[in-house]
Amino acid sequence: MHGESRETGDSPEAIVEEGAPESKDAGVGTRRASAAPESSEQAQSEAARLKDAWLRTAADFDNFKKRTRREIDDARRAGREDLVKSLLPVFDNLERALQSAQRSTDVRAMADGLALVQRQFADALGREAISRIQTVGRAFDPSIHEAIQQVETDDHAPGTILAEVQPGYMHGDRLLRAAMVVVARPKPPEGANGSGDPSN
Repeated sequence: MHGESRETGDSPEAIVEEGAPESKDAGVGTRRASAAPESSEQAQSEAARLKDAWLRTAADFDNFKKRTRREIDDARRAGREDLVKSLLPVFDNLERALQSAQRSTDVRAMADGLALVQRQFADALGREAISRIQTVGRAFDPSIHEAIQQVETDDHAPGTILAEVQPGYMHGDRLLRAAMVVVARPKPPEGANGSGDPSN
């Protein structure tokens, strides 16, 4: 009896193995398996949140660009309107001068009227910070002058502007249109030719 129970009974090791709780490693694996879906859901939720924030930022930036472009266009339009308003009286006086010239034979009076309109035009441009570039008698400056002809002369220093063909204008420090001018250059020595050898 005693030997039989030893053969058929469970050993203490078997009893311990059957009744033993799960190992620590098994518990960690279970927790990892349950944590993986939660971590994936959190990542997807964070990605969705960041995408929504990016879309909102992109929309705000697009609205900012449109608003800035509209403000720039409005400012340009207002600037043009101010300039036109300042020039309208000049055109009015020019029209009156032309009508008067058609009825009058007094050339002197007509010239005086046109000179008055010209001064009014210059004053209107001056109020808009637009000034005429100085030319005749000044030294040639390629940043504001455009030489369309050179004249050989000993009466003026080389590079001196002799004549103005078309006036130029500045808007503050910004060039609107270069002045077209005629510039002095020195005469070649007598007997000199294109080769630079006066003996030929």
